[in-house]
Amino acid sequence: MSHDAAATLIESTPTGKPVLIAGPTASGKSALALQVAATGGGVIVNADASQVYACWRIISARPSAQEEAQAPHKLYGHLDQDVPYSTGHWLREVDAILQQGARPIIVGGTGLYFQALTEGLANIPATPSEVRLHADTLPLEVLLGGLDAPTAAGLDLANRARVQRAWEVLQATGRGLADWQAETPAPLLPLDQCTAIALHVDRDWLNARIAQRFDLMLAQGGLDEVRAIAPNYNPNLPAHKAIGVPELMAHLRGEYTLAEARDAAVIATRRYAKRQRTWIRSKMSDWQALQCP
Repeated sequence: MSHDAAATLIESTPTGKPVLIAGPTASGKSALALQVAATGGGVIVNADASQVYACWRIISARPSAQEEAQAPHKLYGHLDQDVPYSTGHWLREVDAILQQGARPIIVGGTGLYFQALTEGLANIPATPSEVRLHADTLPLEVLLGGLDAPTAAGLDLANRARVQRAWEVLQATGRGLADWQAETPAPLLPLDQCTAIALHVDRDWLNARIAQRFDLMLAQGGLDEVRAIAPNYNPNLPAHKAIGVPELMAHLRGEYTLAEARDAAVIATRRYAKRQRTWIRSKMSDWQALQCP
């Protein structure tokens, strides 16, 4: 990102006001959060669904120990790999942090987290494990056929995780997800109470950074992180769906060469970044845009 543009934006950020920083993977969000903390103080709070897991410092590009020493960091690497974790779990943990009174600098690439934070989240009961396990075995078309019409109308029907979640809610509660969402409570941090920064990136620049970063992950021991969880690998666990993990597991099983696994992971990361950029354009138009580079 432009150093001058970032510096100007940081200098104009009111001290004490919550800061939200959203952007696609590999766009420099964590570095910007450290700049904000160094300038005006605050606690950096993770809003990335993979970085909550202790097993993934390298693969999830979590801040290094040296970076974490520069400012307080919360919700990074605090969960075991088999712990279920949802947007609701994250929001409750953020609420507890807000109660402590420190200025939050919330940074990440999980759009649903930011949407729940600034718009509110429906208070949907937890899904019983047996319902989720059954849903894991069903093909997408069966899940789609089990949705109520109002919920289906508002979903990305190609996104299995979203479809399965909606199916599980209906099965577990007897009410559609859209019905629950209509009762959404007030948000924890309304957008007008925050300095909200959305990173907008050049596609080619980002694609190059993604490839360079994954190569660095491999050089720093990313394959060893995946090898460590291999005996307990479960592709249905949220932690084990982190980008790069399925591809490197395929290499460990002998299905890919390391070069093939690397290329597949880079492609998957670029596709994920494209979805993030689309989310930012469509749902974060009211945020302050910071162009990168």
